[in-house]
Amino acid sequence: MFDKILLPIDLGHPESWEKALPMARQCAGQSGEIHLLGIVHDLGVAVVSSFLPPDFERKAMEKLKADLTDFADTHQSGSVSLKPHVGHGHVPETILRLADQIRSDLIVLSASPPNELKTMLIGSHASKVVRHATMPVLVVR
Repeated sequence: MFDKILLPIDLGHPESWEKALPMARQCAGQSGEIHLLGIVHDLGVAVVSSFLPPDFERKAMEKLKADLTDFADTHQSGSVSLKPHVGHGHVPETILRLADQIRSDLIVLSASPPNELKTMLIGSHASKVVRHATMPVLVVR
């Protein structure tokens, strides 16, 4: 079993956690921890940022933290604890950075269904995480 599992989720897309959370629970056994990660995407472009309030990203991160805490409280079951984390930036880099910070034993993440054009143009987050992770990665479909 694994002690610290990182589970990146998007609360707006249940497919990011509906299958992955039960799988993470199985991998955690009776005493593991599941670290939920929500990510506020980096807007990146100054032109986009100029149309938003100055504290937009801070407020988005605060709201996401509250929503993840509610999610963790609602989905808590058994002895496996759910710990919410909020990251900011590009998705694969943020996942890998937190995995290293918490010394994760395993990353469990959902992969979106294959879309050849999208994958060819921008790649998938899951494939980038798998390629660069220093710990095991379980991709759930």
